[in-house]
Amino acid sequence: MAAPFPVTLADIENAARAIAGAVEVTPARRSRTLSALAGAEIFLKFENLQFTASFKERGALNKLLSLDADQRRRGVIAMSAGNHAQGVAYHAGRLGVPVTIVMPEGTPFTKVKHTRDFGARVVIEGASLSQSYTRAMALAAEHGFTLIHPYDDPLVIAGQGTVALEFLAQVPQLDTLVVPIGGGGLISGMAIAACGLKPGIEMCGVEAKLYPAMHNALKGESLPCAGQTIAEGIAVKDPGTIALGVIGALVRDIFLVGESDLETAIVKLLEIEKTLVEGAGAAALAAILANPARFKSRNIGVVISGGNIDMRLLSNVILRELAREGRILSLVIAIEDRPGLLARIAGIVGDAGGNILEVSHNRLMTGVSAKSADLGLVVEARDATHAREIKAQLEEAGFASREPGQ
Repeated sequence: MAAPFPVTLADIENAARAIAGAVEVTPARRSRTLSALAGAEIFLKFENLQFTASFKERGALNKLLSLDADQRRRGVIAMSAGNHAQGVAYHAGRLGVPVTIVMPEGTPFTKVKHTRDFGARVVIEGASLSQSYTRAMALAAEHGFTLIHPYDDPLVIAGQGTVALEFLAQVPQLDTLVVPIGGGGLISGMAIAACGLKPGIEMCGVEAKLYPAMHNALKGESLPCAGQTIAEGIAVKDPGTIALGVIGALVRDIFLVGESDLETAIVKLLEIEKTLVEGAGAAALAAILANPARFKSRNIGVVISGGNIDMRLLSNVILRELAREGRILSLVIAIEDRPGLLARIAGIVGDAGGNILEVSHNRLMTGVSAKSADLGLVVEARDATHAREIKAQLEEAGFASREPGQ
């Protein structure tokens, strides 16, 4: 291992003893189907099965347990896009410690609601986590709160590192760990633990392509950090200083994953593993599926870091992925505007085994006859091949189609 870090393997082992019984020892299982898809042995660590559906409980509780009586009485504050907020709020409430959470604007409603449900006072302020941090520091100074930083705190990092202790105890043959990176607390804690226990293990990190902050810091690049990502849990512009040193020394690669890769991974985990995962929680699998040659034949530990996803967003992700796979087909058919044609077209689609989800008529195209209309259909198919068969049968019946917008 490289030069000494503010967190040691002994600190992480102490954290494991401190939080034992208050957080879940989450399961680690081999995925037969994902292993076949990736060409590697894939083992999943289900941190989405923590009570607050995220690994963040570990570090939050380890920090809370370090507070003296006066600090507990005055209370704590944290800034968070959601999962750290819930971890702090839940365990602070359990320990009788008053808690205030500053959350950035645009935090998913489900994360705000759950944080409040755990008894926290929630302040929504700041367009980014950095701006929320500024507000949290001001409130801490004003009220004497103790700040529980989501990732740049040795006790928090030590708590997160307990994921690796468990994972390697459950699956000793792991030779690679793939971990999402936001501020870097999880991967730095896991890297210290894993490399301390198994020096030859390979650590790989994953960031959302829209927020490559750690990649930039380590590579000296200036890729933009902005935009709407479904991985808001790792949408961090200012990574931790402790994590930067650890990752620079112990992490082999950082992969950047796009939104479509994240969406695909969310749906695959839902469909194959029957587990609900948020965008950040799917990032590690997304990187592996997008880079199969890099991970071929490895024994890979994949951290599913969280499962707090807004249900409306999840429904959009599922529909978009079904469209990518050709299982949802959007068509526009130019027809004569007369009775019976819709029924005839519906019959052709039904006979071909398709299921019509939506129907729309557009009679306002001024460049064609007033006796014409555009018929819009959204059709569910079994797969891309079946979708092509439905289109072919429509065309054989004289109903040529085009995609919307063409």
